[in-house]
Amino acid sequence: MKKIKIAQIGTSANSHGNQIWKSLLKQTDLFEVVGYAFPEGEREKFPKQAKAFESYREMTVEEILGNPEIEAVIVETEELYLTKYARMVADAGKHLHMEKPGGLELSEFEELIGILKEKRLVFSVGYMYRFNPKIREVLEKIKRGELGKIYAVEAHMDCKHPAAVREWFGTFQGGMTFFLGCHLIDLIYQIQGEPDEVIPFNCSTGMDGISSEDYGMVVFKYPNGVSFAKASANECGGFLRRQLVICGERGTVEIKPLEVVVDDGIYTVMNESTATGWHEPWSISKSDVVDRYEGMLQNFAELVRGKENPYSYDYELNLYKLILKACGREIEQ
Repeated sequence: MKKIKIAQIGTSANSHGNQIWKSLLKQTDLFEVVGYAFPEGEREKFPKQAKAFESYREMTVEEILGNPEIEAVIVETEELYLTKYARMVADAGKHLHMEKPGGLELSEFEELIGILKEKRLVFSVGYMYRFNPKIREVLEKIKRGELGKIYAVEAHMDCKHPAAVREWFGTFQGGMTFFLGCHLIDLIYQIQGEPDEVIPFNCSTGMDGISSEDYGMVVFKYPNGVSFAKASANECGGFLRRQLVICGERGTVEIKPLEVVVDDGIYTVMNESTATGWHEPWSISKSDVVDRYEGMLQNFAELVRGKENPYSYDYELNLYKLILKACGREIEQ
């Protein structure tokens, strides 16, 4: 099969831009990497990240967008600029993968979705947990009805960020909920759909004299229960406490840790119970070791080649609105 000619716009100190780039370069059977661009002074702002790109062709954004051979573009700029460059890609008629969750303004995101729809372009967003093998497994179980009616989802995505990163959260409302809690909100939304009520509890830990919202929590009320997402940027050992717990009438699944890092990638541990007795042991399984981003980029390639996207334009737009609500934004219905 003909390789997809692709380029990347942007990277940053706090995005997955470098990891996406490295994963992209490994997938030589799917992609031909034409080059990259560093807009918004990124080479000067992020010299450490820029080193990974040095042996490939540096282009301007205009060169990427004007090259008719480039079918697809990855946008990995800082959050402040994501929708700006994503829209430029869409205007140029190229398929788009962009960092999550989108830029800072709903109106700009809505305009982007409108262009993508009109031009029937692929739209892929950087929610890597959609392609985690154990999360995919449990989502299939839910679709088959194996857990019965779901009444609660409990999700944590924690870590210990340095003070400079936590201060940077002040760039956008909702801080940690916007930055990483969005991954959890995506999973809850997939499993349970639109909630009846969204109750945000975003706050600052106040550590290091920083006032940004580095502790994010949001509660979602559903007709038959309550779910929540919690994302802390100030939790010692938080990475290995990241978890997804799904409670259904016929079973409970706990995926914890979401990721364990090893030399060749990551693996995930899943615990399951359909027991009604109090002391019966859980079933424990572990995924193979995988590249965290490989499945996402493989999916992007399949979408470009014509596979139907299970995440529709409307899904991505409604998810984005839900994330903004979780960050405390007032969104008109």
